Amino acid sequence: MSIKTLGQAALLAMIAVGLSGAAWSQGATAAVRSISVTGQGEASGPPDRAQISAGVQTIATTVAQASQANQATVEAIMRALGQQGIDKKDIQTSNYSIWPEQQQDPQQANQMRITGYYVSNVVTVIVKDIDKVGEVLAAVTNAGANSIHGVQFMVEDTAALEQRARAAAMADARAQAAELAELAGVELGEVLTISMSSGGGYPVPMMANRGGDYMMAEAAAVPGISPGQLSVNVQVYVTFAIN
Repeated sequence: MSIKTLGQAALLAMIAVGLSGAAWSQGATAAVRSISVTGQGEASGPPDRAQISAGVQTIATTVAQASQANQATVEAIMRALGQQGIDKKDIQTSNYSIWPEQQQDPQQANQMRITGYYVSNVVTVIVKDIDKVGEVLAAVTNAGANSIHGVQFMVEDTAALEQRARAAAMADARAQAAELAELAGVELGEVLTISMSSGGGYPVPMMANRGGDYMMAEAAAVPGISPGQLSVNVQVYVTFAIN
């Protein structure tokens, strides 16, 4: 075979390979017919614990006096929590701050002078018996807490709620896709892709603040507490093939 013939054969082979590759590429990138939907799922259940933030704020002429008075009240609050059966590991200091009280100096115009110091100490408490939340609130208030920063209800293990919400979301997605396929006159195929997002819908924490004097003489009544229901929301984004 001549050199010219060999060259022509090689060129034909290259063209054949190129055409084969082009055909394969076109087939690989062909669009897959599909239906994409968003499924919604929600599951609710009663809370099994609560988180309370209780604090005491004191004021005195000096930092030492204010902090000593504050610490005495905090210790009384801790004893009250212990009497309510709250474990020490479920009590945590969440804020401690000191700041001056300032008033305008009557002797000097546009001048401020320090007249005392505030000390604030806030503890966060986990109450594992929902039925005792009201009693705990009354106990810490009677022990000297002059601010309740919030009560938030929680579920310790949300796995069961999340599982129910996922199942509901997937069932919703499949029902939507089946309805669309029927309306379009096509047959629904297998699942091609799935992605998910989730979140919780929780009651707004109840806020309370004892106004007026820092230490009230009367005993606090046990407040009525409504735990309500907690919910978990799930969204699934599913793409189904069309057969």
